[in-house]
Amino acid sequence: MNARKQTCNSVLFVTRQGYFSSVCTPLSFLCRSFAYLTVKDRMPTILTKVIDTLHRNKDKFLEEYGKEGIEAEKQTIGLLSKLRNEMQTDKPVVPLTDGLPDAEIWNRYLQRHRQVEEDQEAVSWFKSPWLYVECYMYRRIQEALWLNPPISDYDVFNEGKTLSFLESQQAVMALCTYLEEVKKKTEELSKKELFLHFKKLLQVSLWGNKCDLSISAGKDNSQKTDAIDSLSSLQPFILVDDSDLMWSTLTSAESQGPPRRLDIVLDNASFELITDLVLADFLVYAGIVREVRFHGKSFPWFVSDVTANDFHWTIKQTMATNHRWISKCGVRWQSYLKEGVWSYHDHPFWTLPHEFCEMAAAAPDLYAALQGSDLVVFKGDLNYRKLTGDRYWDHAVSFGTSLRGFSPAPLCALRTLKANVQVGLQPGRGERLSSVEPDWMSSSKYAVIQFHSSTTPWQQD
Repeated sequence: MNARKQTCNSVLFVTRQGYFSSVCTPLSFLCRSFAYLTVKDRMPTILTKVIDTLHRNKDKFLEEYGKEGIEAEKQTIGLLSKLRNEMQTDKPVVPLTDGLPDAEIWNRYLQRHRQVEEDQEAVSWFKSPWLYVECYMYRRIQEALWLNPPISDYDVFNEGKTLSFLESQQAVMALCTYLEEVKKKTEELSKKELFLHFKKLLQVSLWGNKCDLSISAGKDNSQKTDAIDSLSSLQPFILVDDSDLMWSTLTSAESQGPPRRLDIVLDNASFELITDLVLADFLVYAGIVREVRFHGKSFPWFVSDVTANDFHWTIKQTMATNHRWISKCGVRWQSYLKEGVWSYHDHPFWTLPHEFCEMAAAAPDLYAALQGSDLVVFKGDLNYRKLTGDRYWDHAVSFGTSLRGFSPAPLCALRTLKANVQVGLQPGRGERLSSVEPDWMSSSKYAVIQFHSSTTPWQQD
């Protein structure tokens, strides 16, 4: 039995256990692991950019809040500098102190890890599960802000998200133009033709996930080319494509009743959000779904994740543009919101450290809400890591097995690979990729569209 088989259920740690450690794993490998480099280099870089953003906006804080704003900026920078030092020197993870409703949940989670390790010092930045410490950093950023009113609600990532959106305008124009051309002839299209357009827009939404500011540590990662034109060249890099199963799920009820409800658990703002809105628009206009519920974060998260402000700002920006088809899309999207066809939801669970298999117990209201959906689409790498538990699964383990019982409804993951976890591949394919491209799981070159039906019994492989 190989090392991967032996540790298929191990959580991915930064420098030990799971994928990044075994009795035969050399230290040189640990120091090259994607998780280690993320905590060592990328996360401190993100914190430095946050500190710089606050410093550059001190005049704004002075203008809006007077001396109180400047003092809040200094205090916040002080807390974030302390956080960066704790991370870089591998200090123990400490409890949250802001007293917000989710702080107790985070602190209980930390206590649970301490009990498992039987050593408070062992739960530190480089000796803890990667998924946990990465989420914890963003929660600590929010703690630093919330402890320092009146800048508590300031989005330290807003500038990057705004710039990414503006830099992607040519791609947005091309995509909205394509959507309007399809809509002109929707009534004339056969089922097969509708499916082909669905597949194209689904793949645009999939590859839109490459525009991730957390993976680039805040550097420009906007979409500057026509996404539709790029699809044929990207097709060979889709490792799993279950788009036909998604389509069957969305269209199977036509003879039984009205069209269905789609839930999209969003990932990044800017261009990726536009691709999600375009896909949802097509499905509503074509009569495939009757309702779309978008799920985002309740506060700024992982640099570019969608918040309520990002969602509504994006639609307002499209409405206000001077491009005919973009503005037409924006007006229609706003009408969908007004009519209740579309709705935006956030829930504290999306910004907690829990894996999704814990949702039914940790957030039963959210789990029950998702059970009312006909298909739940999870966008992006973080959602994939939480679906699979960020574990060292054998690549051939089924997607359903990796969910460990999480199945509120039929679901699908749309993800470009940016972390060292991937399941559901044909036997041997992951190993063959590793032999020629060691970084294939973290380069965002490859992608998956993976489906799981809640009606399929969960079985351990």
